[in-house]
Amino acid sequence: MTPYRLLSTTALALSLMLAACTATKPVANPKLVVLGHAGSGFYTAISPFNFRPPSSWRGIRRALLRGADGVEIDLQMSRDSVIMLYHDQKMQDGSTGTGCISERTAAEITQARYRGGFPYDLIQKEHPISFDTLLARLNRRPTFPFIHLDLHEDDQCLPPGHQHDRTPLLVRQIAASLARYHVPLANVLLVTEEAATVRLARAAMPGIRVGLEIASAEFAFGLQVAKTAKVHTLVLDADRVTPEQTAQAHAAGFKVVVFGGRSPKDLRRVLATQPDEIEVDNVKRLLLMQGRGQE
Repeated sequence: MTPYRLLSTTALALSLMLAACTATKPVANPKLVVLGHAGSGFYTAISPFNFRPPSSWRGIRRALLRGADGVEIDLQMSRDSVIMLYHDQKMQDGSTGTGCISERTAAEITQARYRGGFPYDLIQKEHPISFDTLLARLNRRPTFPFIHLDLHEDDQCLPPGHQHDRTPLLVRQIAASLARYHVPLANVLLVTEEAATVRLARAAMPGIRVGLEIASAEFAFGLQVAKTAKVHTLVLDADRVTPEQTAQAHAAGFKVVVFGGRSPKDLRRVLATQPDEIEVDNVKRLLLMQGRGQE
């Protein structure tokens, strides 16, 4: 092979490699809203250095320091009707406490310590906090971040048929906290799986954005429910969302939020569905992919 032909072949190979890389690189979306999922995500075996518990203050603070536009958090109500940040329904599933959140007072919940097993518990000594505590801390920031409030309203510790009995009070207590700390409702998305809760939220907080979480297997039915309830946003799972679903949602006038996604491969797939907002388990990686972060 002549030197000229060798050079031409090499140049062609490099061009093809560059084209392939460019084709798989997601296009940055300047309008994409990036939120930390439950703060900085969840404990996983493949990410042992994320020692921040879900919906914990340190996880939330870390996501915002990374440059996230906001955070998604999980809300439940204690036995004495205080709104608490906690993901799992039973305390023993993520802390030194026992029993359901709804069975414990706020004081008992805040005295418990998060527990994630080895090696997390060698690093973190954090306790759960109340919603009011979070809002007071966020109010100290120059601008209030976006917050998605995932309502854990299906209380399996209540008798069958009564699992949602406390939802009206849950919504009223959230409304009272948001008003107490003068939180701009434009920065809040209330996330529920129940059409009835949409009506409660609108009555307690006129003008608030409400998102309906839909399981992908029930997308067609959920889309019809969302249209009837006239919600603002559809909330879909990163593991199962498809470009066709987000296209249908956008065509119907809904914003789309996708929750989850950690690896670059997962994030590229989620970005390809073109959501409006992503509640991501890997804030740093997503921001880098969007040209907004630093290694």
